[in-house]
Amino acid sequence: MTASLKNDRFLRALRREPTDTTPIWVMRQAGRYLPEYRATRERAGSFMGLAQNPEFACEVTLQPLERFELDAAILFSDILTIPDAMGLGLSFAHGEGPQFARPVRTAADIERLAVPDMDGELRYVMDAVRLIRRELDGRVPLIGFSGSPWTLACYMVEGRGSRDFATPKAMCWNEPKLAHRLLDTLARSVAGYLAAQAAAGAQALMVFDTWGGLLGPAPFREFSLRYMQQVVATLKSDIHARELPVILFSKGANLHLAEMAESGCDGLGVDWTIDLADARRAVSGKVALQGNLDPAVLRSNPEVIRREARAVMDSYGNHPGHVFNLGHGITPEVDPDHVKVLVDEVHAYGRSLRGS
Repeated sequence: MTASLKNDRFLRALRREPTDTTPIWVMRQAGRYLPEYRATRERAGSFMGLAQNPEFACEVTLQPLERFELDAAILFSDILTIPDAMGLGLSFAHGEGPQFARPVRTAADIERLAVPDMDGELRYVMDAVRLIRRELDGRVPLIGFSGSPWTLACYMVEGRGSRDFATPKAMCWNEPKLAHRLLDTLARSVAGYLAAQAAAGAQALMVFDTWGGLLGPAPFREFSLRYMQQVVATLKSDIHARELPVILFSKGANLHLAEMAESGCDGLGVDWTIDLADARRAVSGKVALQGNLDPAVLRSNPEVIRREARAVMDSYGNHPGHVFNLGHGITPEVDPDHVKVLVDEVHAYGRSLRGS
């Protein structure tokens, strides 16, 4: 798979193999901080118009690669594609984030849910993956992704974004069997969705457990980690996905890194609230680590960006298995020139760490 790639250091790092320098990509690297992205979104007419049009999705996926020497592309899409395909009436109100016209609250609501048809309701995603792979022409690997079952359930039950997602948490406490039924349906959907992306051409897969950190230790294991493990196990038995590295990223769940490393995944995303040295000790070298610069650092001056990037890399040390990234997504007010400073510094310092 990597033979035709011009730059495979991202995949090599996920396999914990030596690389000439530290690979880097940036969560939300195709986003509002780029003027060219904003122009394309204007042409598309709306966020959904952008995400559901394969040509537009391809265009914005490739935009950051024209500016920065990134080591991976990530499919431009949204984590809520699966519940949208389930017919919940997704919309994006200006300044208010995602909303569902038909939240999932009752046993009857959950009984109506079915795993979406990946070549039907979600064909636009697979078409985008195929188009992006063709346009990349082996330049760098393409990452496919999904929201985690728990994170999707949070939005589906709450009906919108929230700071604490009290409604889905209450379902877990009050009606755990109902919650598990929903999460099982979502785990099967996520695994099928990622396997379809693999079949369409994705070369690595990532699961974003954005709201896992809202759960206490026991609920995290029961309602989040359990279903990410189910997704990974399904992928590792799928003919198209089994050879692809899988990255799990559970924001705010650093206490669970050791358990997550036993899930069968190949890499773990790490937010900025833990030193990578501590994260490395927690996972005992079983998986690669991805992260973990605080996104707010990109609002600082270039010398601070360089210093903080070096600090992250020094914390990890000169060991294989590090993919540099932010600890969460890039924010809209960041100056693109600051991203270039970061990417160039990571590559330069990574080479110096390796003595090359």
